[in-house]
Amino acid sequence: MTRLGTPRLVAHRGLHGEDAGGARENTLAALRAAVAAGAAWIEVDVRRTRDGAVVLLHDPTLERLWGERTAIADLDLAEVRERGGGERRIPLLSEALGLLHGTGVVLLIDMDEAAPAEAAAEVVRSSPADTATAWCGDLDAMRRVRVVLPDAAIWLPWASPLPPSAEDLAEIGPSVVNAPHLIVGADFVSAVHARGIEVAVWTVDEPAQAAHLARLGVDSITTNVLPRLRAAVAGLQTGSPDAHERERTVGIVRELAEWAAECTALARIDGIGPVQTKKDPGDHVTRIDREIERGVRIALRAQFPSHDVVGEEEGGESDGTRPCWYLDPVDGTANLANGVPWTSFSLALVQDGRPVVGAVLDPVGEARDGVSTPVPVIAGEGGGTWRRGSRLASAPGTGEDPLSGVIVTTELAGTAAWPGLSRMLDLLADRHCTVRIPGSGTATLAGVALGRGVAAMVHRYSPLDHAAALLVVAEAGGCVLDAEGRPSLDPGPGPVFTGVDERSARALQLVWREAVSRAAADEAS
Repeated sequence: MTRLGTPRLVAHRGLHGEDAGGARENTLAALRAAVAAGAAWIEVDVRRTRDGAVVLLHDPTLERLWGERTAIADLDLAEVRERGGGERRIPLLSEALGLLHGTGVVLLIDMDEAAPAEAAAEVVRSSPADTATAWCGDLDAMRRVRVVLPDAAIWLPWASPLPPSAEDLAEIGPSVVNAPHLIVGADFVSAVHARGIEVAVWTVDEPAQAAHLARLGVDSITTNVLPRLRAAVAGLQTGSPDAHERERTVGIVRELAEWAAECTALARIDGIGPVQTKKDPGDHVTRIDREIERGVRIALRAQFPSHDVVGEEEGGESDGTRPCWYLDPVDGTANLANGVPWTSFSLALVQDGRPVVGAVLDPVGEARDGVSTPVPVIAGEGGGTWRRGSRLASAPGTGEDPLSGVIVTTELAGTAAWPGLSRMLDLLADRHCTVRIPGSGTATLAGVALGRGVAAMVHRYSPLDHAAALLVVAEAGGCVLDAEGRPSLDPGPGPVFTGVDERSARALQLVWREAVSRAAADEAS
């Protein structure tokens, strides 16, 4: 099949937040706001209360939206009704169907477990409203819906970058394959369309990515920002194609970094599992390293099929003629393996030797279940460096000696000191400068953009670990120097230095040069 026209937009949990006057997701107020905004499709999530009522709620507990850790399954409907009021409380599915009666809006009913499936299907079957429905979510739930509603429009949940086979489609007879947008590329869309099935993606909030997916022929896009995406999917964006592609790339990198941060946080909370080693006992690898790299690679292959990818765990190579992604899924795995909450993540797109888009994780994040959750820091060439919606700006060093009374950071050569490190410590101590060795080269070099010390260095540059950090510093207004003291985002395999300004970076580079010279003289004597 071939899609004609623009894809439909599905309002994810209604229209909520700032676009809806502060309405919470999955409330009647959010649904009404989506209808007012012209939504033709609205997605909602369903769960069951203790006494069997089917209500709209995404999470299993009330914590995120209502500040209570109580599970919805542990409350009766009467207790649920005590939260909020009017159209801003947790509604019944039957109320949502009634609100949409006569509007022509299709209600897409989602669930992440099978428990509410039969009850939700019975609510739809017995509803007097004429509201059309479709179903998505947990596969076993979709099987149960099919039993209750043989003619239901069912969306097959799909998480593989490989398209479903005829056998995959045969069991529940879906009309749509529903997949996370980052795994969907042109080949996937073509293969699903060839089987006469539509392609839906979730959840897309960046206009440039929505426009890209529309060009691929995707049939349906679920979004939290319905008004923003309308012009994009209709091909009405202004600006140059190159600018749109850079915007799309930055958005994808941001989403991947957020996912990596979530994986890292969960690993710290739930445990990392067995720790393995690679070339020596000090070179660690965990399932978290492998899972993050695998997930990022899948997304990059789907979204940028003409690019090379080189990763810490699975390798790869680039001949330098094509854009190349460099990825370290967990920088500082030794820290992770030993319970030290100081790790990062490095993802950089390098073109013509220079990083042009990059992301790292700031190890200092928000507390979650007593554990610090890392925060993505994103940089794009010419677009600045951003952390949680705030643009970062390096503060220049002060004082006659930029290294006096401040902190600089560096890293070891694996588990050993690199030649000249001991001498450098002595030289810096003479200037009342404190040195820290945190255990993540990515976080060390990027730290100066976050106000952590005035300068940093690693003894051997690797784009896998450091390209993103260099861009983060440069776009925050800091300075990056190579071993010869030249400003460069392509410093070669030797040492690289970052600083809040050129004066600070150069001061550290000169100390390093003297330290290496003295160490060589010591060895010669």
